Parts: sequence; C-alpha cells; structure tokens
Amino acid sequence: MAITATTVAFGQSQKSNSIKYPDTKKGETIDTYFDAKVSDPYRWLEDDKSEETAAWVKAQNKVTYAYLDQIPFRDELKKRMEKLWNYEKIGAPYVKGKSTYYSKNNGLQNQSVVYRKGENGKDEVFLDPNTFSKDGTTSLGGLDFTKDGTIAAYSISEGGSDWRKVIIIDAQTRKILEDTIVDVKFSGISWKGNEGFYYSSYDKPKGSELSAKTDQHKLYFHKLGTAQKEDKVIFGLDQKRRYVGGYVTDDMKYLIITAANSTYGNELYIKDLTKENSPIVTIVDNFKSANSVIENEGSKLFIQTDLNAPNKRIVTVDANNAKPENWKNFIAETENVLSPSTGGGYFFAHYMKDAVSSVKQYDYTGKLVREIKLPAVGTAGGFAGEKDDKVVYYSFTNYTTPGTIYSFDVKSGKSGIYQQPKVDFKSADYESKQVFYTSKDGTKVPMIITYKKGLKLDGKNPTILYGYGGFNASLTPSFGIANAVWMENGGVYAVPNLRGGGEYGKKWHDAGTKMQKQNVFDDFIAAAEYLIAQKYTSSDFLAIRGGSNGGLLVGATMTQRPELMKVALPAVGVMDMLRYHTFTAGAGWAYDYGTSQDSKEMFEYIKGYSPVHNVKKGVHYPATMVTTGDHDDRVVPAHSFKFAAELQEKQTGDNPVLIRIDVKAGHGAGKSVAATIQENVDIQAFTLYNMGFKALPKK
Repeated sequence: MAITATTVAFGQSQKSNSIKYPDTKKGETIDTYFDAKVSDPYRWLEDDKSEETAAWVKAQNKVTYAYLDQIPFRDELKKRMEKLWNYEKIGAPYVKGKSTYYSKNNGLQNQSVVYRKGENGKDEVFLDPNTFSKDGTTSLGGLDFTKDGTIAAYSISEGGSDWRKVIIIDAQTRKILEDTIVDVKFSGISWKGNEGFYYSSYDKPKGSELSAKTDQHKLYFHKLGTAQKEDKVIFGLDQKRRYVGGYVTDDMKYLIITAANSTYGNELYIKDLTKENSPIVTIVDNFKSANSVIENEGSKLFIQTDLNAPNKRIVTVDANNAKPENWKNFIAETENVLSPSTGGGYFFAHYMKDAVSSVKQYDYTGKLVREIKLPAVGTAGGFAGEKDDKVVYYSFTNYTTPGTIYSFDVKSGKSGIYQQPKVDFKSADYESKQVFYTSKDGTKVPMIITYKKGLKLDGKNPTILYGYGGFNASLTPSFGIANAVWMENGGVYAVPNLRGGGEYGKKWHDAGTKMQKQNVFDDFIAAAEYLIAQKYTSSDFLAIRGGSNGGLLVGATMTQRPELMKVALPAVGVMDMLRYHTFTAGAGWAYDYGTSQDSKEMFEYIKGYSPVHNVKKGVHYPATMVTTGDHDDRVVPAHSFKFAAELQEKQTGDNPVLIRIDVKAGHGAGKSVAATIQENVDIQAFTLYNMGFKALPKK
C-alpha cells in the first residue's frame, strides 16, 4: 500500500517560513586564486575547536530537531524501522589457532560482538565493543591475530574518528599485554610472527587533530614488549607519501609495502624478511597504475594490477626480479572488472558485469576449475580464507534479499546456506529492474530501480535517487533495512552506476575525474530525468541522496538543477572544492578532483561546480537536510557547515534548509545502531513530509 497524503495536496511542501534559522555571522575573508578574488565569509566555521563554532552547531541542531519533532509520523516510522532492524546478524566464521571466531549482533545492539567457539565447542564472548563506552560511540576498528592465534591486536575508534588506538591482548586470557598504541590512522595491523606488527600513521598534527592537514604517512614496526616511542620507521621517513601500507605474506617470507600520494595509483616495494638487514626493493616506481601482491608461493609472487589492463589482471613474477617487464599473465584481463580473493588453495576471480557479480574459481596453475553458480543476480563477496581450508564462505545480497552467508566446498563446488537472517520483510513482494539510460553526451549508464510489485507508473511515487560516482568505487546491489522500510511505504529506490565509479574499470573511473567531473553530475541528472519521463516519479516526489563524494554529487546537482527534485539529502559531503585539499588527508583526493592550485583553468572548472560557491540568491532550492558528524576527520564538517550557511542565507521560498549534526560521530564507520536508525528515520520523515505526506499507511 502506498503512502497517501491526507490533508496536504500532493507535491505541496510543508510551510517553513516560520523557521527562524540561527544567525550565522559573515566574515570578510577573501582569497586570491590566480587573478580572481573569492570571498569566504564563513571561514570561521572551519575552526572546530572554537566555542563559537560549538554554539553554532548547538543552535542549528535545536532548530533541526524542533522541525523533525513536529512531523506527525516520525515516531511510527521509527517503530517500524526498529522492528525490521531487530534481527540476528551473524558474520562468516574464521579459524585462528585452535578457536573459531565470528561476529554477531542480536538485533539492536549498538555494536556487533565478537564471539569465540573453543575446542570444547562452547561459544563465549571474546570482545564486546558495547562495553567500550557508555553511549556506544566507541567502535571496534579491526582485529588481527598472530598466525598461531595466541596474541591479538584490536583497534578502536572513539567518536567516529579515523584516529585509532591499538590494544594488544593474550588471545586465550584476553589480558592486556602492554601499553596501548595511540595515534594510528589509515592503517591495518600485520603481524611478523609473534615478534611484533607493522602499522601506519602520521605525526600528530599541530592544532586540531580533526581538521589539520596530514600528508606524510609512515610505516612503523612495533616490537612486543617495547614502548611505542621506540617503534622503528620502516618506510616513509625519507620518501614522503600520503598513504603507506605494509603487510606480511602468509608464509612470513616477505613484507609488501604500498605507497601512494592519491587515492589512485601506487608504488610497490618488497623486503625479504628471511634475511637480516635486507633492503627494501622497488617493484613499481610510479603512481600510474594500481598494484598489490595478493599471494605468493615461495618466491613466486601473484600481483593484481591494472598496468596495461584497465579492467585488472593477475600476473606472476619471481620476487628476486620483480620489475613489471618480467610480469607474466596468470589471469588475463577481460571485458569485465576483476577483483580476486584466495582461500582453500584456490583463486576466486570476482567479476562485475553491469554492476552485478559473477565468480570463477582457478587453481594455482591458472587453470579454470569452474564458474560458480550464485543464488541469484546480485552481489557476492568473500570466498577468502586460509590455504588449507576445505570450506570457504561467501555472502550474497541484492536490493530485495537480506545478506545471506553461504558455505562453499572448494573441491566439489557445492554451496549451502550457512546463515540466513530472519527479517520481517517479504522479499517476494518486491522487484528490481536494471535499465540503461542515455546521459547528456550519449553515454549509456546502467541503473537498478527497486520497488513493490504492481507499482503504478503515475508520477506520484516518492523516490530516492542515490548516487556516488567517484574514486573508482562501485555501487553493487545490496539490501538495507532503511531502504526496505522506504519501499514498504510505497517508495522507489533507484541507484545509477555513474561515471567516476569502478563498474567498468579505469576508463569509466577516469571519465568522471578532474575536468571531466561534470560527466558525473550529468549522469545523475539524466537518471532523474529518466525516472520522471518513465513516470516512476516526478519532480514533486523526487529526493536525491549521497554521502561523502556522493554528498558533493547532491550539492552540485541541486545547485545546477534546483527545480529537478523536491528534496536534497547531502551527507558528509565535499562542498568547498577550492579548499578541500587543505584539510586532513584531502590532498590525496586530487586524482579525482584536481585542486584549485593546479592551474587557472582547473581553478575555474572546479569553482564552476563547487557547491559552496554556486548557491545563488533568489533561487528556490529544494527542501534540504544536510547531515554530518562533528568528529568527521575524513571530510571535515566545515564543508557541510558552510554549505548550509550559504543555503540558509540565500534560499528563496518556503522549502526548509536544515543541517543535522551528529555529535561524537564521524564519517560513518562504526556508528552505533541506535544512531544509524535515528538518522535514517529523520531522513525519511523529512523527505516524505516535504513531499506533502502527513501520514504513513495503515497496515
């Protein structure tokens, strides 16, 4: 049953002229880019340590929550969201030492709990992140064991920050073994036997640790039993790189080091750990391709690369002479994008064909064993484990199917359901349809549209158009409780695979970068126009949504085509494109965006779509709710603050402009279940209310 508007005409927004926005003072900061002067009146909002900014955040939240509190069906929406969310979620098991570990959430626990099944077959709690803080804002970032499973190191994030602490414990007794390692960022943990582990971080910045620039990443080795101040820098002291990672091969023979200055392209290095004081040897000496060592057999390396293969391939080479000119194809490039994994003594080649999964199994000679039959059309992930595993696990999901875990017998190729969630959602009542629409320049773009069967194409269906379009990221079909609730209420959920993403390899990614970034916005606009033309919805019932780079997408689209949608929902967005590279690790995004300092031409191009710089007086912008977190040190909240201030100052008409700022929350990872539910409730309530709805349907 679709939502019905009871007392308000379809498409008529709720009057918001009674909203009194907080006063946002304007400064007089002016920057000069080449020969152009650009005003930045809200520069003061970049100071996340000032009392003035804190007071502004508090005042904005007061206005936002007062507005949300008066939406008549908000509580009813929350009850349904909580009911649907409240099901047991169990992760795939994995063996470490003599124990099997898995994660489980009973339903509404703020953080999932790590359990252990010992030799006696009994399950016990191993780590419960819900005990890390009273309010659920401290989350588990990662958990890594020594190969024998006797020692574990786990990282925690406080308030959603990317800065982590690492705690080292005896895996059997869970007793803390030594002082906490602090100030770790953008890092995994990779053990070298039981001697110690490698990790990466930056020097702690001066000023605000949440917004100050960080651009020299270093790889460290921490030897157990020693103080952190004695940790040795392995890489990054003399060779300045923004992103450095190090990991040890499964046989403990090699340390592999990756180094990059941007989010695409990396150098590759190797160090022989079996020889004392062995040098770090260069394999790839430039940033023109993406490369990683995914496996080795003795000195034989298996490298995933897109060098001379935009859709990626796997090559082999001897570690003693590993330069690219010696690489030999192991799994050659195909017309579909490759993403491999290993487990059970096999390689699993995951491919995307029009953004949906297919998987092939290969042995270590490169022989195709089989193409794996997946449960349906959708997204498969996993097929990873230890070399001697007889069974590996994979997950499968799509927009109507909750994530289910399957076991896979590597010899026979047989799959079986390992864990199927019991969700109060009738998947059979819904359908997904993939369409291909034409963008502004004639490019065909795929989009998956999901809705309740029997949908009337009358242009009156509330629709969320969700997009990203950047950083080689691919949007593949997956189930979400919030989307399920939206569709239960007659909503349509549409996801286009925009240029800038990785769905069709490097060429597709590059077609949405730098001075081709407008292609991404054009693709998104064309998706909206397709939905309207086919009468799935109309401008009065269309909301656009995206986060991070997708927040930029929403900000650019709504400023370029404000009449196209009724509601705009930019989350944690990159909104000030002239200054993004001056905060935290933002300069690393230049492969996708370029920077305002590159050239006059680039500056003018970026300024032409930068959301903060394209809000104009006298324009009727859609009803907008900006969302961000005050501890976001990936895309600092100043982006959202400045965009909201510009919109509130210049908005014409009655559509509300609100900013919802989660406190003690970051870019999104590790957010508590309670906070996630409330955010989704508020987004959907705001959206429907501004489309003219006064009630949810009676079941």
